[in-house]
Amino acid sequence: MMSANIGNIVLVWTTYPADGDPTALARVLVEERLAACVSVQRGLRSVYRWADAVETANEQQLTIKTTRDCLDELRRKLTEMHPYDLPEFLVTPVEGGEAYVEWVLASTGSDRGARRERPLWAQSAGDHTEGS
Repeated sequence: MMSANIGNIVLVWTTYPADGDPTALARVLVEERLAACVSVQRGLRSVYRWADAVETANEQQLTIKTTRDCLDELRRKLTEMHPYDLPEFLVTPVEGGEAYVEWVLASTGSDRGARRERPLWAQSAGDHTEGS
């Protein structure tokens, strides 16, 4: 059975300069419960139009797992902390397994139930906590 809140889960995509470190941004988003998780993929090459010229840049892709409830505050925080004048902010609705959806909701404070320290899928996969 799928969670009734599954339609609330979204991915937010943004890029970040290849020579920058997005860790501080990612940590703030998770610490402030604006994201359940931020994944960073290095090695992107983007071609885009900026100031009426075609530009090329090496970048990193950030995938932010969050909820619709967090989008306004997430957009504000991302704009405040991001080094780009116009950070990418693309929102994609997603579907997922019930345990993962519950974890995203709990991690962002979008649920009203108990918060889990780790997602159910990580609990059943063994102990993968930092420092162990």
